Amino acid sequence: MNKIKPWISAIRLRTLPLSISGIIVGSSMAYYNGFFEISIFIFAILTTLSLQILSNLANDYGDGVKGTDNQDRIGPERALQSGKITPEQMYDAIKINILIVIVLTFLLVYSAFKSSQFLYSLLFFVLALLCIYAAVKYTVGSTAYGYRALGDIMVFLFFGLISVMGAYFLFSKQLDHVLIFPACIIGLLSAGVLNLNNMRDIESDRASNKITIAVKLGINKAKIYHSFLIISAMLLSVLFAVFYYRSFSNLVFLVVFIPLTLHIVNVIKNKEPKLLDPQLKILALSTFALAFLLGIGHIYNAF
Repeated sequence: MNKIKPWISAIRLRTLPLSISGIIVGSSMAYYNGFFEISIFIFAILTTLSLQILSNLANDYGDGVKGTDNQDRIGPERALQSGKITPEQMYDAIKINILIVIVLTFLLVYSAFKSSQFLYSLLFFVLALLCIYAAVKYTVGSTAYGYRALGDIMVFLFFGLISVMGAYFLFSKQLDHVLIFPACIIGLLSAGVLNLNNMRDIESDRASNKITIAVKLGINKAKIYHSFLIISAMLLSVLFAVFYYRSFSNLVFLVVFIPLTLHIVNVIKNKEPKLLDPQLKILALSTFALAFLLGIGHIYNAF
């Protein structure tokens, strides 16, 4: 058990619900339009979870070997930082995880397109390779984009646009304008989670020359930026509800505005970065809850 615990910690279970939020939304929209298939949904979830785990392991490895995760870091102790997992073991785990992602991608693509739609299959294999590259290069290597303030835009693209639209396309083999707002909503909230993480670690990141948007802006402007991300997502949610209203079920997600509003207040009032850590779970679970309720609201209208 003592050997398993460090790996469970490295996987970062609390990040996993956030990673599948886009899949849930895209799949729900597909269900509403009559395209849903359970096998595609299952493989999409498994592939996304494996990509998130890959990202977490690579992040642990990249920050660990660079010395960014050190005694000055406020967040939870990382696996390499603790010494319970060696860099070599983590590197091997990353390689194994990449193989798992490739296998799951193959199963997902075959489930969605079978052998008759080669170009679509090729497109999603390319997307999978891009996702693997993005997951690894966030902190690994001398050109890691997470050290050049590009993490937020990448999260917006991969957790929002690609996740929601890609999931829908797997079912329907087409895109729809109805996806634009939900994709942006999930992308903005996911970027908010990353920014919150970076605000928590702002001092240790600055000392390690890890340049994030939070480091560039400073803590006060980073709070304003954070509020912008969350409030923009909330406003887009309201617009989406208005434009695509079918019944009261389309409005159930509004209950998530309560924890999101309290979250913004707590972040603005915060004086100690270490106290931002509990807010990560709140924002991640709120994003998942919004995605779930947004999806359920549309599924209900399909009956």
